[in-house]
Amino acid sequence: MAMRTIWDRAKELAEGATSAEAIAEEALARIADPAGEGGRAFVHHDPEKVRAFARQSDEMRRRGVVPSPLAGLPVSLKDLFDVAGEVTRAGSRILDGTPAAARDSVVAARLRAAGAVLVGRTNMTEFAYGGIGFNPHYGTPAAPYDRATGRVPGGSSSGAAVSVADGMAVAGIGTDTGGSCRIPAAFCGVVGYKPSQPRVSREGCFPLSDTLDSIGPLAASVADCALVDQVIAGRPVRPLAELPARGLRLAIPTTYVMDDLEKPVADAFSRAISRLSSAGAHVHEAPFRVIGRMPELFVKGGIGGGEAFALHRPWLETRYGDYDPKVATRLEIAREQSVADYLALRALRAEMVATLERETVEVDALVFPTVAIIPPAISSFGDHQSLEDYTRVNGRSLRNTYVGNAFDRCAISIPCHGEGEPPVGLMLVGAHGADDHLFRLALAIERRLAKV
Repeated sequence: MAMRTIWDRAKELAEGATSAEAIAEEALARIADPAGEGGRAFVHHDPEKVRAFARQSDEMRRRGVVPSPLAGLPVSLKDLFDVAGEVTRAGSRILDGTPAAARDSVVAARLRAAGAVLVGRTNMTEFAYGGIGFNPHYGTPAAPYDRATGRVPGGSSSGAAVSVADGMAVAGIGTDTGGSCRIPAAFCGVVGYKPSQPRVSREGCFPLSDTLDSIGPLAASVADCALVDQVIAGRPVRPLAELPARGLRLAIPTTYVMDDLEKPVADAFSRAISRLSSAGAHVHEAPFRVIGRMPELFVKGGIGGGEAFALHRPWLETRYGDYDPKVATRLEIAREQSVADYLALRALRAEMVATLERETVEVDALVFPTVAIIPPAISSFGDHQSLEDYTRVNGRSLRNTYVGNAFDRCAISIPCHGEGEPPVGLMLVGAHGADDHLFRLALAIERRLAKV
């Protein structure tokens, strides 16, 4: 099934070729399809509420009120965002008994103001702590590729990616602490964006790491992600002109991120780079050895692990058995982290961020595969899997994307595989605060990769 872009659907609405109510019914039918992934991609949706908002959007359009190109279109929200009247469970059973949110998160409120129809809450790795997308509480939605086998969708924003890939939403809102928008985008063949960390307000979003959490969209195209990013960042909505491909300065780090790539990933990436070079982009390789120092940031759980453990410690001590065992065990790694350890990690990160900034002054973006592997089979995960094996696969999933978070940068994943091939993402990592520039660059690269 070909994905429909936001801009295509907005044009259909503007021309009267369809209605918000009809689009909502299409999305709801896909969510409800017993042969599909809707029951695992969503942890909550209210069809009657969705229909009511869609009818309201149609009525506003008849009166000439169209707040944005998102008006009347279904958007999914990861189960971390507060929506007034709904319980935010963060993909866990631990928050089952908590009160419903009294008000919308900033992101939900901005989407409503733009006219989007919030179609439901999407599944995720419990508490967003993992890159696989496996969830023992609510099930694991399968990635679009090789549904006969059933492959993981990537995490932690698993349901967000599947909701877009399967036409249940025109965009999904995810969070990204170590790759949680970009990994599922790569595994599900969609575009995923991680903004510069302060760009989008996290008010009303259940946290994992205050230092590393960021909020971004997953959608069918770069232009779609740029639009949704503008909405949730509270910025003016306007199309971005792409940069010319000729003369773009792209650098491939040869340290760490190109190691041990699975063959489909290496092949798709190589073809993509050849196409970009043929279009006139200047692509060169450089070691960027500071990237190879990233494992130094993982000591005793790292910054993110320490902040997550501080939040979860009371539940770990009283409700340990209610967690996904893989999540609980990994959270416990940071129990031995001292304040001195934490402050030393923050100082190390600041030094590494400054080093990479100096080394990339003459570069438009770093470019390398989003994930080193293709999505593994869902059946390989679960209680039968050892912690060591899970940690190894999870680490390989997160390794490349974590560069964007560790070095405090914006980043985007764009599909670069051929039709019928395993899904592979090409990732562009821009400078901190250079989000609009990265989107313009990504528009040009997406166009050149369209026929890879």
